[in-house]
Amino acid sequence: QLQLEESGGASVHPGGSLTLSCAVSGYSSDYYAIGWFRQAPGKEREGVACVNSQFSDNIALYGDPVKGRFTISRDNNKNTVYLQMDSLKPEDTAVYYCAARRAGYYYCAGFVTTIEDFDTWGQGTQVTVSS
Repeated sequence: QLQLEESGGASVHPGGSLTLSCAVSGYSSDYYAIGWFRQAPGKEREGVACVNSQFSDNIALYGDPVKGRFTISRDNNKNTVYLQMDSLKPEDTAVYYCAARRAGYYYCAGFVTTIEDFDTWGQGTQVTVSS
């Protein structure tokens, strides 16, 4: 059974950096497109970043609010996907989740608008950006 577990959430000051980790177990993460999503209080869950499966082209896509600031990457040896977050803003405050797109969907195209395609989720990790 595929399982995902996030870690690395913390409280940081505006302009700071943070790296989140998503540990994948049960199956190799190579076969899955893995995305990062976030949900702030009172708001809908939104797509942050996504990386295509290792067996496709490993290309990464980003949501507009984080382009140029966040970077998603994989460490296949550790079966882990990371989200490096730089130049953090107070509006980045949210619970961050990683999720795997359903088996056979190797690409991230449309990940921002088709969250329902991601059917395995971690429990989330809190990121707070404040002065």
